[in-house]
Amino acid sequence: MVSALAELLADGLRVEAQHPWPRVIVTPEAWKGAAEGLANGRLTLLGLWSDSVAVHMALLNEKPFDLAVLTLENAAGGYPSIGAVHGPAIRLERAIHDIYGLEPVGLADKRAWLDHGRWGVRHPLGTRVDVQPDSTQYEFLRAEGEGVHQIAVGPVHAGIIEPGHFRFSVNGETLVRLEQRLGYVHKGVESLMISAPIGKAAQLAGRVSGDSTVAYALAFAQAVEAAIGIKVPPRALYLRGLMAELERLANHFGDFGAVCNDAAFSMMLAQCGILREQILRISGAVFGHRLMMDCIRPGGVSVDVDSDGLVRVRDLLVELRRPFPRLVDLYDNTASLQDRTVTAGIVKPELARRFGAGGFVGRASGRSFDARQSIGYPPYRELKFEVPVLEEGDVNARVWIRIREVEQSLTLIEQVLARLPEGPTSIVFDARATTNTREGLSLVEGFRGDILVWVRLDAAGRIARCHLRDPSWFQWPLLEAAIEGNIVADFPLCNKSFNCSYSGHDL
Repeated sequence: MVSALAELLADGLRVEAQHPWPRVIVTPEAWKGAAEGLANGRLTLLGLWSDSVAVHMALLNEKPFDLAVLTLENAAGGYPSIGAVHGPAIRLERAIHDIYGLEPVGLADKRAWLDHGRWGVRHPLGTRVDVQPDSTQYEFLRAEGEGVHQIAVGPVHAGIIEPGHFRFSVNGETLVRLEQRLGYVHKGVESLMISAPIGKAAQLAGRVSGDSTVAYALAFAQAVEAAIGIKVPPRALYLRGLMAELERLANHFGDFGAVCNDAAFSMMLAQCGILREQILRISGAVFGHRLMMDCIRPGGVSVDVDSDGLVRVRDLLVELRRPFPRLVDLYDNTASLQDRTVTAGIVKPELARRFGAGGFVGRASGRSFDARQSIGYPPYRELKFEVPVLEEGDVNARVWIRIREVEQSLTLIEQVLARLPEGPTSIVFDARATTNTREGLSLVEGFRGDILVWVRLDAAGRIARCHLRDPSWFQWPLLEAAIEGNIVADFPLCNKSFNCSYSGHDL
């Protein structure tokens, strides 16, 4: 069976420098053909980015599994817009225009996305233009109708969270429209990556979104390893899996409690907070950092685990398993919680598939994609686990996906501990090469969903270009759709059930 993606690749010029999945230079006609494949649902958009003069698009053919990058060169004069026919690309194209100045021809929404007029420069990585700070007010889309009014929330919030603005159009208590404005925590990561040595770049990658530092570090490491052709020691691969599942557990416990707290059930927040804290403490004791930051690097891991550390992780599993079933029963049998979460914030399955939503957002709405299983990168190809999927797509479904993933992560950690091989935890490698450039692409399953990293190395072994795509790029827009028809008081609950990353999105 020939995939829709394979048909697009057939007539393109393959870039031999990229691994493990191909990158192919295509014509504008083939680029438009890819847009049609996205619009009719045959393909899934994984990423859309630029490297100054070219635009790149990562595409996924889910069944049969196929993944590749299409490149349209010489886009300085404009390129055919993907967002004109496929909504998930709109914000990505607006971001490309802000940073590189490349024009998506046919895109109706010309508003800036990451650029808030405060940089003092336009298109910082393209044809740079110095400008004065611009205080022009951002124009939100309006919802018309008798009695419709607007409520502005943020960008500064009451809690200790990152900034983001939400503009609600409301009729009485019913939400008619939600429009987001993000980009307040833009850090210029892609600019900082240019010419950075691999070690420094790995640190930057691990700080894109702090709650996913392990997943980002792993994705970056895999991309570099693919570019250079590094074979990572088996023990390091298993330790990476251990860290990834500990990170997933900590975040899922935190979210479980926080969702319940937004439904006025604070006791669950306290109980889940205790479990999350136990994970963070053991992670700090075993790996030297509570979030396990900088523990994964290209070539392996930076810290090994001794026998005492393995015992502490096994004891942690016992401590987590003891109260967790009771907390699940409490959630399931508390009528006031069910009244708030069931049927609230529904994401329809067809919308989740269209946006390629990953993680608990996608799996709560029928999309089963999980990079750990679909790609089967090590150590997961040697482990047994299930990917829970529900169809309801509401807050309750997103909570239950987290619950089931906690159960699976506990099982995965047990398997990792039982199979952990002896041997070295990293290898020394020389990133320099006689060829001009080498490229690597990776897709790793973080707790929110799949994280995409594309990296290009120069001959000196430094980063020529690096693009990191957070799953939140395709989840934030779904929150806008999910909230319509709900009441204002349910927004915090729906928002927390998504728990999208501001920092990961804003780069």
